[in-house]
Amino acid sequence: MDELLEAGLRAALTGPVVYADVRVVSPQRYEHLAVRNGEASALTSSERAGIGVRVRSKLAWGFATSTQLDAGTARALARRAVRAAVAAGRTSRTPLLVTEEKGPSQGRYESPVEIDPFEVDREEKLRILTETERALHVGPSMKSGHAQFQAWREDKWFASSEGVRFRSTITHVGAGVDATAVAGGEVQRRSAPTSFGGDYRQAGWEFVRDLDLPRLAPSVGKEAVALLTAPVCPTATTTLVLASDQLALQVHESVGHATELDRILGMEAGYAGTSFLGVGDRDSLRYGSEGMNIVADATEPGGLGSFAWDDEGVPARRTPLVDSGRLVGFLTSRETAASAGLEHSGATVRADSFHRLPLIRMTNIDLLPGDRSFDELLDGVREGVYLATNRSWSIDDKRLNFQFGTEAGWRIKDGALDGLVRNPIYAGMTPKFWASMDAVGDLSTWHLWGVPNCGKGQPSQVARVGHGAPAARFRDVSLRGN
Repeated sequence: MDELLEAGLRAALTGPVVYADVRVVSPQRYEHLAVRNGEASALTSSERAGIGVRVRSKLAWGFATSTQLDAGTARALARRAVRAAVAAGRTSRTPLLVTEEKGPSQGRYESPVEIDPFEVDREEKLRILTETERALHVGPSMKSGHAQFQAWREDKWFASSEGVRFRSTITHVGAGVDATAVAGGEVQRRSAPTSFGGDYRQAGWEFVRDLDLPRLAPSVGKEAVALLTAPVCPTATTTLVLASDQLALQVHESVGHATELDRILGMEAGYAGTSFLGVGDRDSLRYGSEGMNIVADATEPGGLGSFAWDDEGVPARRTPLVDSGRLVGFLTSRETAASAGLEHSGATVRADSFHRLPLIRMTNIDLLPGDRSFDELLDGVREGVYLATNRSWSIDDKRLNFQFGTEAGWRIKDGALDGLVRNPIYAGMTPKFWASMDAVGDLSTWHLWGVPNCGKGQPSQVARVGHGAPAARFRDVSLRGN
């Protein structure tokens, strides 16, 4: 691999460029197993490898990629990337600036794995999934059960003309269940540990084992059935308490994407829009209440957005985004940080494989815990609703106006939970909603969730990101049943 890296760098730097980097991914592995209604519904295993060469002239970027891993290909890709940068530079009128970065420039990073998920026998995995799916079927109204497992591993080598050299081996795993109940024209679904396929972590098979899905499954099926006859969620402007998993999605959609600086600068608009924020809002815009403290932390143990260096060779960092309700930072690349007058990149640039240009992506975007227990969040709420597990989401292309539905809700009456309600939907406007947060759950309510399906870019890239979130209380929120 060192030969490939050096061949690409040397060839690139013979051209009219000021910077080059080479990424080799070999291999990138993926496994997906699933059982639905007693039968295997997914038996996917894939592996791929390749190389990407990125260069920068004084005016533009160039990139080239191949699945061929040999020194001759690396040199040819470098020359192709240089030609692309030169061609792109003919339409540029201003110099391309990037931040100067310091920090550890060489090393090795590897996910902490006790049990290699790719070495666990497939039959054993399917046995556990089958047992789990069977346990979802708690009665005749339970019409469909689903249990799944996923694992990813990426072995990557990186070198840049600025002297950065690293190798990383990152393993992500996760699993979950969902149950669908049907009766009298009503359909209800319940998922666990949350929706989007379950929960995920940078770890090995031990994380999936400790989820103990066979034990969890019966309660999931029972709750799906109970929702069939639960009353429809009331329509009101009321107090909400959001569970940790739902609040994680709220952070993702209305803070994570909104603070991506390429969206703010209009450089990334086609896939999912821009942002309501402006560069000048940093240190001045009131994003939410005093209890709102959000960080981007690529150093967090176990997070899907954790690493030692990003795909620009910038060392991982923890960067405040919102401090006591005030916007203080963005998710940045070296180029966007320089454009905004920032001193350093936030180390938030990743590509989903060797054949894609790195983009600004979320790392682990966490809402920090407050000082309230779950019971204290409910305390003093005369009428309200507790919501858990996302079912649907919609947010405009500036990340401002949103509407989210959850799989389940529970009425809150006089400070206590008072029975299930079905089909809840809440809506709001991002700064107003976060300003209504008047109590934040403590560490006992906080959980680091893994999200495996964050989409961005054209061509599309899928990133796996992390979100730590507590439960929290919001006042005067628009809520309705469906």
